[in-house]
Amino acid sequence: MKLVPIGIENFKEMIDKNAYYVNKTNLIENVLNEQSVFFTRPRRFGKTLNMSMLYYFFSIKEKENAYLFNGLNISKNKEAIKHQNKYPVIFIFLKDMKNSSYEKQMNRFKEVICLCAKSHLESLNSERLLASEKKLFQKYVNNELEREIFNISYFPYKHYHQKVIILIDEYDVPLQSAYQYNYYDEMVEFLKNVFSSALKTNESLEKGIMTGCLRISKESIFTGLNNFTSYSILNNIGNEYFGFTEKEILQLLKDYNLTDYVDEVKEWYDGYLFGNIEIYNPWSTLMYVDCKLNSSDNKPISFWANTSGNDLVVNYIQNGSDELHEEFEQLIQGKSLTKYIKPELTYREMDNINNIYSFLLLTGYLKIKEDLGENKYKLIIPNKEVYEIYKQTFMSYFEDYTFVRKEDLYQSLVKGDVDHANEILGDILSRSITYFDNEESFYHGFLLGLFSGKKIKSNREAVHGRFDLCIFPKQIFQTALILECKHSKIVKDLIKDSSEEAQQIIDNKYEEEIINEGYLHVKGYGISFYKKYCYIVKVQA
Repeated sequence: MKLVPIGIENFKEMIDKNAYYVNKTNLIENVLNEQSVFFTRPRRFGKTLNMSMLYYFFSIKEKENAYLFNGLNISKNKEAIKHQNKYPVIFIFLKDMKNSSYEKQMNRFKEVICLCAKSHLESLNSERLLASEKKLFQKYVNNELEREIFNISYFPYKHYHQKVIILIDEYDVPLQSAYQYNYYDEMVEFLKNVFSSALKTNESLEKGIMTGCLRISKESIFTGLNNFTSYSILNNIGNEYFGFTEKEILQLLKDYNLTDYVDEVKEWYDGYLFGNIEIYNPWSTLMYVDCKLNSSDNKPISFWANTSGNDLVVNYIQNGSDELHEEFEQLIQGKSLTKYIKPELTYREMDNINNIYSFLLLTGYLKIKEDLGENKYKLIIPNKEVYEIYKQTFMSYFEDYTFVRKEDLYQSLVKGDVDHANEILGDILSRSITYFDNEESFYHGFLLGLFSGKKIKSNREAVHGRFDLCIFPKQIFQTALILECKHSKIVKDLIKDSSEEAQQIIDNKYEEEIINEGYLHVKGYGISFYKKYCYIVKVQA
């Protein structure tokens, strides 16, 4: 049984270790038909592995590794094989450019360029390079310069007398960090110069292949790059090369004797629609297979949650408007949203609620349910894995917020400040995502959770009935609270219902019973709920 390739993004390592490889080598044929091409896909959908595969196929320095493609799909394509190991290749990884300042990013970029230079040290001994050119190249090797990729591509071009293929992986990671840490304008200007010189005005260039999550063009990063063909999840070309198709998933599960779990894998990790092809999350599927092989009792979980950089989604939930929260709740309930989608975005535009959905779609947090034409789509959450990301992020945010405010609510009730208590409880309730559990038992549990950590008695038998909730103080001279709650059928019944609950506390003499137990002060409140609305009425002395 082959090794499950968890975390392997190097094509040579994949083949040499005899790891399970889902054959994506037909991507090479696609690339050969393009002058320069740009693929945008969500994180962890195989972009880096595919770029590594392209490197080993095209690189003139990897002739000894030609065996890696033996028996794979591309080996049957005689025209494609003519291009195998014929080109100098510059392979640039930008996925680690996540620094908190522009200065640190530039230092990291110098390291990237230095590594590229070191991968072509043969140029230093080339008879075709002038002494001055070798001297300049040596500065790149020594990590003394950070100039454009253009210069680095020139030296192997002149040495081999063969134009260069440039691979740029995860080009937009530096932009996301720049947006997050407030040096976005500088990063945009820098990358614009880098890409323009490397991919537009570079006579050394044979082909350029780029990957990323988003296509950023409005800010002129790709100004003049008219020779680039861009393929996103909205196109119908090349979608089978990133992620696993259903056919590939069925074969994967069969090869690992896990066909009994087809439905579970589909429920959790399927659901992406790239063009018109249904796609599974490859990272999560392989993680699932590995866990099942270790123990068949292992349950599916959201593997993608900790790998795909969910901080922007968390930010939307924590700082989003009421409208955004309400729409996210609809998604969590399995409903669809109809939105216009921009195929090209800037990070600046992502704070606009309408553009947020373009970002979430292009980065894998939503899928297209229906194409309505003219860039208008019905959008839903793709699968249970992504649903758990939304749910857990919401719940974590709600719990954190509740923790901050629940003591204020308690103190307001102790002081008898009903107006403030109404305001706080309403605010807490508005930030929850569970109003669709619209039953009285839910609201009772909601209050129990809200005052967890305090001494509480719930549904306790009293002399004349059963009160819903009593919160006892630490000391007998402090104030005990009795809460009676009710679920109203319609919003206009809130005041009436909470008043009735307050009257019930009086009629059943709940306060007297607590005082008879030895507590000196008791306050009672009737609370009514309708969805995310509530109303508190204080029992009058």
